[in-house]
Amino acid sequence: MAGEPQADCLFCKIVTGEVPATVVRETETTVAFRDINPQAPTHVLVIPKAHHADAAALAAADPQLTADVLREAGEVAAQEKVADHGYRIVFNTGSGAGQTVFHAHAHVLGGRGLQWPPG
Repeated sequence: MAGEPQADCLFCKIVTGEVPATVVRETETTVAFRDINPQAPTHVLVIPKAHHADAAALAAADPQLTADVLREAGEVAAQEKVADHGYRIVFNTGSGAGQTVFHAHAHVLGGRGLQWPPG
């Protein structure tokens, strides 16, 4: 069920503390932690504490929580000192787009030139 913790979800386990992560920010509704395979000097994931499979499911089920994730992405960028130079917020939605953990999450990327299109 959407929102409920999933026993087989890596990010739900990070929320509960069952799996360690390098947390950089936490609010009542979100957790932000460093990506274990960074693609830029700053690469932090911002997740809702409630389980939603992807960004589209999150937005459909809980617009306020979606806003919380985006607000925290901006706060992470400021805390990590990449906000002034520019940063990217990426939601991969579906395995064809590179989503590997099916718990909605935003990648905050910065600290180097980020070309468009990516890749």
